[in-house]
Amino acid sequence: MNTPVPVNYLAGYPPDLLAQVLPLLAEGRVGERLQRKYGPAHGVRSDGALYDYVMDLKARFMRSSPPLSKVVWDNKLHIIRNALGTHTTVSRVQGSKLKTKREIRIASLFKDTPEAFLRMIAVHELAHAKESDHGKAFYALCTWMEPQYHQIELDLRLFLAHRDLHGVVNWG
Repeated sequence: MNTPVPVNYLAGYPPDLLAQVLPLLAEGRVGERLQRKYGPAHGVRSDGALYDYVMDLKARFMRSSPPLSKVVWDNKLHIIRNALGTHTTVSRVQGSKLKTKREIRIASLFKDTPEAFLRMIAVHELAHAKESDHGKAFYALCTWMEPQYHQIELDLRLFLAHRDLHGVVNWG
């Protein structure tokens, strides 16, 4: 029986690239290649540690961006919204003032992945603080914060496709 390779994560990539990676996905070899390339899982486990991690990135690259009130792991995010992370802004009237709170939620599945994948998602969500849409300026900001952004994004998409097809990768 031939199991179809999930290409939903790889939509938009050129056919010549897909021709290279789809056989690797079908054979189950992507997981081990990514393990060798990126190494073990990071140690960011709690919401507090995630907040500190993202705030460190923000302090290094986006000091003047609006403050974040919350950064948390979200165990429902990937399932409900088919998103890997979200950046939201909520405005509330408190008395005569308008209070704005910004938060980032990152899918809990990234608790057990290499640090590069977590950094790529965090950079992506931080970039939304300045650029709301996925345009040239947005990706320029992402690559400024993480020069290997596009390669890590492709590898992350390959990881997700591998995970859907063959199950969880143990990052050791």
